[in-house]
Amino acid sequence: MTGKPPSKKLYQTIIAVLQAEIAQGVYRAGDRLPPERLLVDRFDVSRLTVREAMIGMEILGLVETRRGAGVFVTGNAVEVRAAADLNIGAFELTEARRLIEGECAALAAAAVTEADLEALNAILDKMTAENQHEIHDEIADREFHLRIAEATQNQAMLLVVETLWDVRNRSPLCAEMLQRSRSAGVKPIVDDHRRIVEALTNRNPTEARRAMRDHLGRVIENLLAVTELDAIRRVKQETAKLRNRLEQHPAL
Repeated sequence: MTGKPPSKKLYQTIIAVLQAEIAQGVYRAGDRLPPERLLVDRFDVSRLTVREAMIGMEILGLVETRRGAGVFVTGNAVEVRAAADLNIGAFELTEARRLIEGECAALAAAAVTEADLEALNAILDKMTAENQHEIHDEIADREFHLRIAEATQNQAMLLVVETLWDVRNRSPLCAEMLQRSRSAGVKPIVDDHRRIVEALTNRNPTEARRAMRDHLGRVIENLLAVTELDAIRRVKQETAKLRNRLEQHPAL
């Protein structure tokens, strides 16, 4: 007996439709795709979904983003991968984390020990040091969230949270989006994490849930900001190229 094939994710549907239209000549090499707001209306999805689709199309080699101009179809004659290969995007992953880790924090507030709290405060110090030294591997951030999952004393909860964190690096789309965020200078928000620890210290499940959800909500907002046509990243790239040209041709 064969199971029902998994349904496409919304961003994969957008990619598939636009990829087909590119193949049919609706959009040719060099053409500008419709603005984000029109794609939101056309597909009846959120900005997050459209943003994931556009970044996914970049990864697949279908389009390129030009600062201040929009998203354009490339002229690359390359064989692109299927949209399904992209797996999970950072927006949908963080939305899942917001729900699951919010409940995880609430559960931890009722079971947390003094040893857990001491460990979490030590991780906060490590996170602060990583930010100060521009370390972007997020080791302390991952350790913090897994320690809260451990504090629930529920192995199933720990497994779920650990799996969500592992997906961050395993999914091409998610990894690319998070790399762009790090390249734009986004760092773990220490104050957000500190508020979570305060709620746990007070053994307040409601506040712990709220603090965790607020924190991951801000993570989504930051992802939206830094993927706004990748303006920050592209400004840096273009500035570096111009500087190199001037160094090679000082008379220009």
